[in-house]
Amino acid sequence: MTNGTSEWPEGVVNATQDPVERVVGTADADAGGGTPGPKVRIEEVARLAGVSPITVSRALRSPEMVSKPRRERILDAVARTGYASNPHARALKSGRSNLVALFLSSIASQQYTMAAEACTKVLEAAGYQVVMGRTSYSYARESSLIPAVMDMRPAAAFITGVMELEANRSFLRQLDIPIVESWAYAADPIDMLVGFSNTDGVALAVRHMAGQGYGDVGFIGRNSGRGTIRRNAFESFCAASGLRMHGAVTVANVHSIADGRAALNEIVDRHPAIRALFCANDLIAFGAMLAARERGLRVPEDLAIVGFGDSDVLAEVPPGITTVSVDAAGIGRVAGEALVTRLAGNEPLQRTVLFPVTLMERGSG
Repeated sequence: MTNGTSEWPEGVVNATQDPVERVVGTADADAGGGTPGPKVRIEEVARLAGVSPITVSRALRSPEMVSKPRRERILDAVARTGYASNPHARALKSGRSNLVALFLSSIASQQYTMAAEACTKVLEAAGYQVVMGRTSYSYARESSLIPAVMDMRPAAAFITGVMELEANRSFLRQLDIPIVESWAYAADPIDMLVGFSNTDGVALAVRHMAGQGYGDVGFIGRNSGRGTIRRNAFESFCAASGLRMHGAVTVANVHSIADGRAALNEIVDRHPAIRALFCANDLIAFGAMLAARERGLRVPEDLAIVGFGDSDVLAEVPPGITTVSVDAAGIGRVAGEALVTRLAGNEPLQRTVLFPVTLMERGSG
C-alpha cells in the first residue's frame, strides 16, 4: 500500500508516511510521573522583570545579548514564577553546555544501541559529550526523563523514535535546540527527522509472505507507538494480498527474548492454523523461533518467521531469520552529522532524511 492505494511497493521503498499518533493528555498513570512543560506564560515573566517578552526570550536563548542587570531581573522572575525554571535559570547563568542528550527507546535493542554508538562517535569528534536516557516506550517514563535530562541544559538531542505526547513535543520545541527524531517517517517532526517508513517495511514483509504462499498468518509486536503502526499496516496489507490473518498477540514492552517466547506460545495455542508469523521486533522474532523449536515446530516447514530490524543474532542463529532490515548505524551517523551542522550555526542540506528499508531473506521463511 503506497499513498493510500493497495499497490505493492517495488524493491527498496521509502515513500509512505507513517500514521504517527499524536497524544493529547497526561502520561500513562501506571508508570508514574506527570507531563512536563512550563505552566507560566512568558508574558508573566516579562511583566515581573519589567521587560518585553522578546527580551525574556532573547535572554533565555542568548544570554550574552542581554545586559547583566536585565538578566538578573529576568532570572529572579523565572525563579519566582517557575517558568521552565531549572533549564532556563542555568542558561541565564552559564549558557548551554557541550552535552548532547540521547533518548533511547530501549537498551535491549541492538538497533538503538548501534544508532546511539554511531551518533556518539560523530558528536565526540566534534567536541561534544553525550548523556543517555531510556524512555522504555513509556509516556510516563518519557515525561519524567525529559525535564530531568534537560535540566543539564544540553546543546541538542537525538531521539530513537518520534515523540507522540504533545506535552513533551511542546516542551522540547520551546527549548529551541537542535533535535533529531528517528525510526519513523513522520509528517511533522519537532525539528529534524532521520528515519524510514515502517509502513513500507511491513509491505515488503507481507509481499514476501504472500509470494512464499503462506496463506495463514499472525502478528506479534508492541501494542503502542511503532508497534501499532506496524500491526495496522500488516492487517491492511494482508487483506489486500489475500492472506488470512488469524490473530495477534501484543505486549506493552519488549525486554528480552523471553517476551517473544511467551508470545509465540500464546498465539500458537490460540491459533494453531497459523503458518507464518510477522514479528514486529527482532527480539520477539528470536524468542519466537526458540519457542517454536521447543514446541517441536520446524522453521520454516511448520512455521515461518519474519522479523523487523535485522540485528546480528538473526543472521547467526540457524537457519537465520528473514527480516526487514534498517541501517541503524547509518541513521545514528546522519543524525549526529545533522546536529553538529546545526550546532555550528549552519543548516543541513535536508531537515528530513529517509533511509531505505530492505528485506533480508534467510532460512526462517
